[in-house]
Amino acid sequence: MFPPLLSRAPSPLLTAASTSTTASSPQAPPQALRLPPPSKPPLATTLVAAAAAGLLLLSPAPAPSRADPEFKVYYGTAASAANYGGYGGNASKKDTAEYVYDIPEGWKERLVSKVEKGTNGTDSEFFNPRKRSEKEYLTFLSGIRALAPLSAVLNNLALSDVGLQDQIASADDVTSAERTDGAGQVYYEYEVAGAGAHSLISVTCARNKLYAHFVTAPNPEWGRDEAVLRRLHESFRTIQPGAPPPAAGS
Repeated sequence: MFPPLLSRAPSPLLTAASTSTTASSPQAPPQALRLPPPSKPPLATTLVAAAAAGLLLLSPAPAPSRADPEFKVYYGTAASAANYGGYGGNASKKDTAEYVYDIPEGWKERLVSKVEKGTNGTDSEFFNPRKRSEKEYLTFLSGIRALAPLSAVLNNLALSDVGLQDQIASADDVTSAERTDGAGQVYYEYEVAGAGAHSLISVTCARNKLYAHFVTAPNPEWGRDEAVLRRLHESFRTIQPGAPPPAAGS
């Protein structure tokens, strides 16, 4: 339906007046000029507009893009059980750090007990609060000057890590590689694709200590967060004595 025309008072510009102005010649009533009704739009135009409106109603709204998570740097001191709780005083963990790795914003730190630090060398651990078994942690052993052969290190680490033992025993694939960073530090890299979980492990020696950095997640979380977990794995590195600690986000 089309809207009714708006009624208007006759306009002087649209009325026809008599040319006589004498009293004996009465003036003819003004004639209002009628505008023609608007023509209907072509049928094809109407159908196209209706189809477009239908598509807008039926098309799902685009899903919001998932922003890249933010990260922060953890500065680890690899303190012995005797120095559990830090070095005391006003010492800064950043200034005394021996290693660093990235942590996703929102992950929580698990407090490592003194007994645990003394038995298996766990120095730090963070986990995803949505799935506690998706985690990142570091262990260290003192008195080790150099790495053993690449093929032997992983099994030696598993001796004090029951979870790692189970992953290796049920693994579909275990890969290993060696890399050297820009400072000449050698790292062994392992990837364990287990039946229920996936782990990335980086091992190196510095300061007469062996450092082992672990990133592990159940397979469903691995499938969802693989890019993030690989970034955590690649972020681990030791700090050479006397070298300044890296800045956050570097």
